[in-house]
Amino acid sequence: MQSATRAGFNRAYQTVQVDPQKFLKQVTRTHKLPIAAWRDMFYLGEEVVTPIANRIIKSSMKTAALEGMGLGMGGMLTIVPDAGILSAITIRMLQRLSLIHGFEYSTDDEVGELWMAAASAAGLDLGRDFVEKQAIERLVPRIIDRIAVKVGTEVAEKWSGRLIPVLSAGFGGALNYYFVRSWGRRAQKHLLARHRAVRSQRLLDVHAVPSSSSPLLHPAR
Repeated sequence: MQSATRAGFNRAYQTVQVDPQKFLKQVTRTHKLPIAAWRDMFYLGEEVVTPIANRIIKSSMKTAALEGMGLGMGGMLTIVPDAGILSAITIRMLQRLSLIHGFEYSTDDEVGELWMAAASAAGLDLGRDFVEKQAIERLVPRIIDRIAVKVGTEVAEKWSGRLIPVLSAGFGGALNYYFVRSWGRRAQKHLLARHRAVRSQRLLDVHAVPSSSSPLLHPAR
């Protein structure tokens, strides 16, 4: 299970990428948000951000459940491809949640923060020093290794229900559903705390400049 998780997240890290601009157009159109860039999300309150984040998590949960039911019919024989697809679903969910909270991942620091959110979602507390002392090309593989150990230890026994092919379809769907839900909720908590901190600072900065130039009055500028 650890090997499958490690391989899945490594592959997802290298190949899975939500297009920030495409997703921005989709979100602004669907939710009618007055923003022109993801950083403008800091000028919107939690009453706007949280419902959208909840929808992202629920959508990912449903996708993961359907995927688990499909591959679950193969029992343990499909555990490797299942872990790979589940990793991709999880990474895309984390990327969307990061963007919704105002955080992009176009720089090494931002990528590091995204994977700190992934570690938090996995229930890991790595500490700030763990990130600051490593280059991004070494940081991400180390975080993935720790996630693999954590996930493998937690779910290996639960996945034993997949020993029986066909009957394991429902089991696989339920396990994937709750796996993504728990990851989504923990990541949301982590990102919301960061969002609140940045938003508070932005609002302080706004009050320090003339009201006519306030980004709150011109969120799309």
